[in-house]
Amino acid sequence: MKLLASILLASGLAFAGDPRADFLKMIDRPRVPLAPEIHEMTAPERMYQIHFTYASEAGERVPGILMRQAAPGRRPVAIALHGTGGNKEGFLKLLQEFSGKGFTAIAIDGRFHGERSKAGKGSDDYNDAILATWRTGKGHPFLYDTVWDLMRLIDYLETRDDVDPKRIGAMGISKGGMELYLAAAVDPRIAVAAPCIGVQSFRWALDNDSWQSRVGTFQKAINAAAKDEGVAVDAAFVRKFYDKVAPGIYGEFDGPAMLPLIAPRPLLSIHGDIDPRTPKPGVMECKAAADKAYRPAPDRFVVHFQENTAHQVKPAATEMVVAWLEKWLGRPQN
Repeated sequence: MKLLASILLASGLAFAGDPRADFLKMIDRPRVPLAPEIHEMTAPERMYQIHFTYASEAGERVPGILMRQAAPGRRPVAIALHGTGGNKEGFLKLLQEFSGKGFTAIAIDGRFHGERSKAGKGSDDYNDAILATWRTGKGHPFLYDTVWDLMRLIDYLETRDDVDPKRIGAMGISKGGMELYLAAAVDPRIAVAAPCIGVQSFRWALDNDSWQSRVGTFQKAINAAAKDEGVAVDAAFVRKFYDKVAPGIYGEFDGPAMLPLIAPRPLLSIHGDIDPRTPKPGVMECKAAADKAYRPAPDRFVVHFQENTAHQVKPAATEMVVAWLEKWLGRPQN
């Protein structure tokens, strides 16, 4: 409970009925020693690169890649979170770009992805885990468990002498974007956030028959769950499914409730203007809610829509993310 208590104290919001406090209470679990394990990797000249793992809870080790310039010193941090079916290695080019700009750059594997999947079958493992949660009520493999892993990653980064713990930023794509805005909403140690194609209103999608594309990312799991019940997959069943698999995701912990909690920390939200997984009207509900929280500092909150773009982050948007973290976190102090 130490992590939960410290974050609530730092946030000044430890009372009942607050989304931040309620979310932290829901995902809290017994902490174990981080017990990091580090292996140096071959790196380009004047660069330092490691493969590392740490324990996020009993029986769960999180693998990651860290890259930075070889010179010593504390640096701002750029964390990258992948989407469904992705892995940390998919960010190697981006890690190189961040590290070349003076960041300590990091990517981790989400639950049931990359090294945390069996025989490389991340999609099957992920769906199987979500279905197991539906059937047993144990775990939160859809989003919430990786939020916990991210918070424990920050615990680990705070122990490193190449990290400035006051300048930790993160970006995430799709699933990673959802995990990031949820984590940033409850953990003030994330100083700057740039979720991409992830911010959304689950409630809006359910109310407006626009839930199908998002559900498609775990279609195998929800189809099996509906078969268990002998019903069709419709909006009513999706609500029931979410209530077990990700409680509160279309209510207390939906985008319009969580996004304002990130204020006044800098927040860049990237979207596709025709993305069926994060429908624009639902995004605009999130924006309207967050706009109120950012009124004292409107330059710290930007929502950008890529034109004629579905569920994709184009190179120009990635450049915006890099510039956003560099602007608000800065380069290392010489």
